[in-house]
Amino acid sequence: MLVHPGFDPVALSLGPLQIHWYGLSYLAGFYLAWWLAVRRTRLAHVARQGWNRDQVGDLVFYTVLGVIAGGRIGYVLFYNFERFAADPIYLVQVWKGGMSFHGGLLGVLVAMAFFARKHRYHWWQVTDFLAVVVPAGLLTGRLGNFINAELYGRVTDMPWGMVFPQAGPEPRHPSQLYEAALEGVVMLLVLHWFAAKPRPMMATSGLFLLLYGSFRTFVEFFRTPDAHIGFLAFDWLTMGMLLSAPMIVAGALIMLLAYRRNQLPPDAAAAVPEKSAKSAKSAKRAQRAKGA
Repeated sequence: MLVHPGFDPVALSLGPLQIHWYGLSYLAGFYLAWWLAVRRTRLAHVARQGWNRDQVGDLVFYTVLGVIAGGRIGYVLFYNFERFAADPIYLVQVWKGGMSFHGGLLGVLVAMAFFARKHRYHWWQVTDFLAVVVPAGLLTGRLGNFINAELYGRVTDMPWGMVFPQAGPEPRHPSQLYEAALEGVVMLLVLHWFAAKPRPMMATSGLFLLLYGSFRTFVEFFRTPDAHIGFLAFDWLTMGMLLSAPMIVAGALIMLLAYRRNQLPPDAAAAVPEKSAKSAKSAKRAQRAKGA
């Protein structure tokens, strides 16, 4: 039997300012994702699409906004709606904790639409590029959960069972580490291997959804459900499983459609004539307007 180290959730105190390990885990995840994304721009088939270091920085900025806004809104709506209904201000009280991956994912998808429009990419090009590096953030985020001794697992008699503070004397599954390994390390390796070669557009995004939904559902069998929600049905169905099921179905369908269409992402050079044609049409309209 193991015992949780009982880390102090506050990494550094500067007078009234407190810097938490969980917040640092988010920063570490964003930095690691940026670093991996920059390295991906060196791949020939990625560079041909026009990806560069500056765009990666802009992409991470949009991702941060999507993760924070979507993650908080998703947590409140999916996991704590009753509290929000009683006190709507709770939505912006982020210092009280509560972020949802599924909500963050929806927020990122919306943010990617704005990014794609700004940089004139196909939306699936952006999601395929981003999907490869997202597990870096999942890895550091789950390690942050472990440091906080939150989202721990169910009681177990396995030799690696761990006693968590405020969870009673029984050893429990360190489910945060299970998720860090599967959603972080395994997904990162599989997606990097898969996207190391040109793939049909949408395929990488589909694989991400399929893997995350499957791994999250698997770990939910070992993770303690949220106390204020409990099991939704059958003494085993959790909210995490319910939200992951559509990801598994959508991921499989997206991959099937991607390989049926077998359409590779357009190269940046191929997009130039199209952009030039649009600019020429705009110039002609402006001339007609002046002549009128």
